[in-house]
Amino acid sequence: MTYKHLTIDELTMIESYYLQHNKPVEIANRMGRAIQTIYNVVNKFKQGKTALDYWHQYKENKKKCGRKVIQLPAHEVDYIK
Repeated sequence: MTYKHLTIDELTMIESYYLQHNKPVEIANRMGRAIQTIYNVVNKFKQGKTALDYWHQYKENKKKCGRKVIQLPAHEVDYIK
């Protein structure tokens, strides 16, 4: 199963539906997304976050993904040169 991340447009749509007092199940059905995904976003809105806050946190977390840079000690760098 492939998973797609929420886009900023989808997040703003979820936020607008939420502010119109739509239930997360209704939002999920309209957008064709999993109910749990919508609940995760709505819970952040209940904590006072906005769609933009959610997006920035997502981008910060994505920076931590992937292989880390190798830091060689100075004597190994000198040996390579």
